[in-house]
Amino acid sequence: MSETILRYVPLDPNWQPSDEQSGQVVSLLKAMAPLAENVSGHFEDDVRFYDPGENWSGVKCPNCKADVEEWWGEAMDTAFASEFKNLSAEAPCCSTTVNLNGLDYVWPAAFGRFALEVLNPNMDDTTHEQDQQLAERLGTPLRKIWARY
Repeated sequence: MSETILRYVPLDPNWQPSDEQSGQVVSLLKAMAPLAENVSGHFEDDVRFYDPGENWSGVKCPNCKADVEEWWGEAMDTAFASEFKNLSAEAPCCSTTVNLNGLDYVWPAAFGRFALEVLNPNMDDTTHEQDQQLAERLGTPLRKIWARY
């Protein structure tokens, strides 16, 4: 049986909330997804990549809109070698420097050291207003990721 995870990851990959902020936003998210199996905040020591799992549908250059999967894997390997401390990559499609966190992931993905996670939320989606509430409560912009595993 596959699982669905709704994640919110700060746009700044190194940003982490206080324990108090995390607790408050987890409570808010529980109220938004009352039928979820679990709602939690996850802190990581190092930056990690949060992917959409089975929802993966590719990645494009934000500058020229070219499909970048041909070189993306190698760029990810290079970034991983630095524990994702350096997310810059040279985009051969248009010869520009891009940030791996700023690429156009067809199904959103993100890099971060903190994520809000809703396991099997049993809901269709959150509204833009709810997403804004979560970001305001945390005090930072967030990227929403729907993942299936």
